Amino acid sequence: MHGSRLYYQPEWVVGGQALHAPLQSDRLRLEPLSIGAADRMVEVLADPALYEFTGGDPPSLPQLRERYRRQSAGRSPDGAQLWCNWIVHRRQDGETVGTVQATVDVQTDQAEVAWVIGTGWQGRGYAREAARTLLMALRDAGISRVIAHVHPDHQASQAVSRHLGMRVTGRIVDGEQEWAVDLAPVVP
Repeated sequence: MHGSRLYYQPEWVVGGQALHAPLQSDRLRLEPLSIGAADRMVEVLADPALYEFTGGDPPSLPQLRERYRRQSAGRSPDGAQLWCNWIVHRRQDGETVGTVQATVDVQTDQAEVAWVIGTGWQGRGYAREAARTLLMALRDAGISRVIAHVHPDHQASQAVSRHLGMRVTGRIVDGEQEWAVDLAPVVP
């Protein structure tokens, strides 16, 4: 499907696939971002150690609500990007553990992805599982290429990227290595 045009619709449908719908894996449930999720996520994002490789500080609740309000629009103001964000919950007990996101360029079949798992839930494979679930949804929606930007010293995110089949492209963007994978189209 490379080269096909992606269209924004109110349901966040890309290539006939709802890209902003709930997703599920064996252990995780990914719920579309809502402003109310900030109440749970502010605690998940509270540990300053979480920002060692990305910089910044933990957001306050008002800051996070405002960020989620903007992101919940689902697209950039100019319509050039779809913003697809999910809150990651454990299926067994509903506990909130992190987020995954994809920024989809509507002119290409490319998405930039990111994942954040709170420090208290790291080391359990949640980032890998949530990111894999996200990539499968992107592939099903017709996205042909996925990139991620990872700090060169962030071993855990590099491991997630490798697990997703991504490879370092050689590009450095804002001090982070670009990783990429081409997704095979879904054959009906």
